[in-house]
Amino acid sequence: MKRNIQHRNTQQRRHAIMQYLMAQGEVTVEHLTRMFDTSEVTIRKDLSALENSGFLLRKYGGAVLMPQDMLDDAQDSELLQRKLVIARAAAERIRDHNRIIIDSGSTTQALIKQLNRKQGLVVMTNSLTVATELGALENEPTLLMTGGTWDTRSESFQGQVAESVLRSYDFDQLFIGADGIDLERGTTTFNELIGLSRVMAEVSREVIVMVESQKIGRKMPNLELAWQQIDVLITDNELSAEQKQAIEAKGVQVICAEIA
Repeated sequence: MKRNIQHRNTQQRRHAIMQYLMAQGEVTVEHLTRMFDTSEVTIRKDLSALENSGFLLRKYGGAVLMPQDMLDDAQDSELLQRKLVIARAAAERIRDHNRIIIDSGSTTQALIKQLNRKQGLVVMTNSLTVATELGALENEPTLLMTGGTWDTRSESFQGQVAESVLRSYDFDQLFIGADGIDLERGTTTFNELIGLSRVMAEVSREVIVMVESQKIGRKMPNLELAWQQIDVLITDNELSAEQKQAIEAKGVQVICAEIA
């Protein structure tokens, strides 16, 4: 009975958090801690759960309401298909025995199931989810993990330890996603932890961004990778001709995967 009460209280609190966020647009952990008379750890777990459900985006010290266009993405029944065709196109660029990095994220995660046909891969990741799925492959690659400080917002390892581990290696390719693409600047994100992504790019001979076409033109506050750091952008074939031309003008190869 106690467990059921706790579950109900948790759901009620999370519902109240969303009501407040919808009214205000932004909220801090400190404010929610006072509002519900509970610990920061509890509030952070609430925000992580709500973010994983696609209702909000966490940022340093709090959260913001999920932008409507991103909310629409989460409800788009074609989104999974977009990720799959992008992943297939990305896998075609991987040769047997390549040393690659797969960053955390749902689009890059779609790449994993395409790796069963590859031989002798070495894969570095900062994501426990990616690591677990790699370990489940029949043709299991050699797995490397960055370690470092666990970040609940991105559900990945970040920080100086992770950066130091990456700099101990060199890689053929980096596969990385993006929250948004600024046609002038490069990949953008709400997450303020962008240092590791830049180190991943530094230690890779080829940087490949995997992103759905509806994210292109979407500007987030933080620049993650500038166009000068990116070699290839793989998206779906709903990218407009104007957007494709603008990206190619930055010296980036654009691959548009066909949606069935």
